[in-house]
Amino acid sequence: MSAVTTLTEEQLALAEVTLDFAQEHLAPHAVAWDRDKHFPVDVIRRAAALGLGGVYVREEHGGSGLGRADGVLVLEALATGCPSIAGYLSIHNMVAWMVDRYGDRAQRRRWLPGLCTAGTLGSYCLTEPGAGSDAGALRTRAERDGDHYVLTGVKQFISGAGAAGVYVVMARTAEVGPRGISALVVERDDPGVSFGANEQKMGWNAQPTRQVVLDGVRLPVDRRLGAEGDGFRIAMNGLNGGRLGIAACSLGGAQSALDRSLAYLADREAFGARLLDAQALQFRLADMATGLAAARALVRTAAEALDAGESKAAELCAMAKRFATDTGFAVANEALQLHGGYGYLSEYGIEKIVRDLRVHQILEGTNEIMRVIVARGLTEALR
Repeated sequence: MSAVTTLTEEQLALAEVTLDFAQEHLAPHAVAWDRDKHFPVDVIRRAAALGLGGVYVREEHGGSGLGRADGVLVLEALATGCPSIAGYLSIHNMVAWMVDRYGDRAQRRRWLPGLCTAGTLGSYCLTEPGAGSDAGALRTRAERDGDHYVLTGVKQFISGAGAAGVYVVMARTAEVGPRGISALVVERDDPGVSFGANEQKMGWNAQPTRQVVLDGVRLPVDRRLGAEGDGFRIAMNGLNGGRLGIAACSLGGAQSALDRSLAYLADREAFGARLLDAQALQFRLADMATGLAAARALVRTAAEALDAGESKAAELCAMAKRFATDTGFAVANEALQLHGGYGYLSEYGIEKIVRDLRVHQILEGTNEIMRVIVARGLTEALR
């Protein structure tokens, strides 16, 4: 986590404390959690005790009151221990931010204390079986019935589903198009809520991924975040930060893979010399480090732009997510190759990092959609 932009003393201390936590509480158990498909809620609550359950929530509402430039440091450090758990915490913090940013006073009082301590976990529900990249085409409906909404639909690929107590659900309250979508808060125990089986996944096995099934869930109107029809805007604003979070998780996982490669090559000999002394391998390590430094700089630049409310922040977040997740996966895959056959064994932890980082190129908007966002920004003035 070498600095490529100037960090304050507070940021350096934050990164160091989080890195220590990751190495003590995440890294030693990551392979076993992945193998056993164990979701370590107790460890997540320990992280929340350090202020990592409400990173972006304002201090007066029980959070840490940090910005995105601080958050990417936290998530990168956590991901050096386990990208799967760091990725979930990125999503949980996105949910907490949405409640803080768009909730009213009563809603913040109701849900933020539990979210900030991780006594209640949060999940974000946008994707559906037939609506992934085209989020504006979602079909989950919330029909108005007096002072209530009746919510019916299925959400797909929901991280933390079943274990989480609070779900921010995007649902259609009007006819076609993004402007007909509203954001509603569903609780796990609401009648009509159920969950699909835990998905059998390539990676991210240390957190559950399930369908969320909404069968006539009756919600009072005060469960809506923001105004009716604001849901798509809320979802996209949340995803700007979520994309930075997943980008940072890719950096942390890849940095861990690079560090392990350096240690492995220093310890292993072939043809009478350390592998680390072979110039061909040194060049590959140099390229890995250069890619991570460039990705880290872009992620931090985008985070600062989002904190400052710059007009091009969404495009920068898309750039950062695309570049950092592609680079992170490439670095981890190269690390596996440098380990030879040992990289393919689960006990070394490299193949787990490769599997975990692969999904980062898909979630929070596929990297193809990130290119669409960037290209649209480039060509908008010429239309």
